[in-house]
Amino acid sequence: MESKAKLLGHPVHPMLVMYPIALLSVAVLFDVLYLATGTDDFARFAFWSITVGLVMGLAAALFGLVDWLGIRPGSRAKRVGAWHGIGNVTLVLLFAVSWAIRLGDLEYAPNILPFVLALLGVGIAVVTAWLGGELVYRLRIGVDDEAHADAPSSLRGSVPEATEVARDSGKPARVG
Repeated sequence: MESKAKLLGHPVHPMLVMYPIALLSVAVLFDVLYLATGTDDFARFAFWSITVGLVMGLAAALFGLVDWLGIRPGSRAKRVGAWHGIGNVTLVLLFAVSWAIRLGDLEYAPNILPFVLALLGVGIAVVTAWLGGELVYRLRIGVDDEAHADAPSSLRGSVPEATEVARDSGKPARVG
């Protein structure tokens, strides 16, 4: 099933998910550095990483929802996608609470609760990232139906009708 929301021929959702994954993960690293050293700069870096990670996470979620709505009802992919989405909403909420608690401190320094919430969020992110991989690499959700090792650039549009993918070799085979 091809993605419904594309930019220059590629699905938007996977283009965006790397940002919240990286930003929210690095926020936990900065929290660890802050808790280990007491250096306020690390707490501020963590806070702003969470801030941008939440914004990017919401953008990725919007495009993920568009793709999920296009999955055939009753399929395993629909169920895996639902768990993927529910998990990601949960981790965004955990980070949002962690972010909100930090607002009370001039340096945005986390005490143990915001740190634990962020740590739980990263743990959930590992699971939801695996579920996203299952959707793409096992269930072929978001994958161009005409994709193969010798497909033309996605900027060109679809593969000419005279070819199809030979399932055993991954190379185009002539039809007719």
